[in-house]
Amino acid sequence: MPSMISPALALARRFRRNRRGSAAVEFALVAPMFFAMLFAIIEVGLIFFAGQVLETAVQDSSRLILTRQAQDSSMKQADFKNEVCNRVKALFSCDGIYVDVENYGSDFSSVSLVTPIDKDKNFVDNMKYDIGGPGDIIVVRVFYQWPLFVAGLGFNPSNLANGNRLLMATTAFRNEP
Repeated sequence: MPSMISPALALARRFRRNRRGSAAVEFALVAPMFFAMLFAIIEVGLIFFAGQVLETAVQDSSRLILTRQAQDSSMKQADFKNEVCNRVKALFSCDGIYVDVENYGSDFSSVSLVTPIDKDKNFVDNMKYDIGGPGDIIVVRVFYQWPLFVAGLGFNPSNLANGNRLLMATTAFRNEP
């Protein structure tokens, strides 16, 4: 005598044995984490790349001060900012670049750098511009607030209250005589 299986139980057994679509379900479970991690890796790579581009631009532009070309041509802060800007146009908006050039006299031990981020994680624009004279110690710092895109996925490398990452490039040198 054949066993009588209820239609609902037979349907449940068939559903359990059927493996079609399981890969799609597994992918749907793993994909959000995979893509979040992939985009976070790309974001970090872009941050490091942008930081290196900014470092190179600051090094190259600072040679104008080091070799006294900036002093001889009476270069102003806006002119120096344009020099930096011309080297980073592909990645940065020139409006967001801040240039700080400080003179520390003749002794490297007198160099004291203050972070431009206050206790509330806001950027403080207290930039100076003193390119000094022959033999002076000069510190050039350039800042840029890099916008972040992946912060909403649980990965947040921002260090500013507005959700951006402050990139900073610094060089220190003694002006040529």
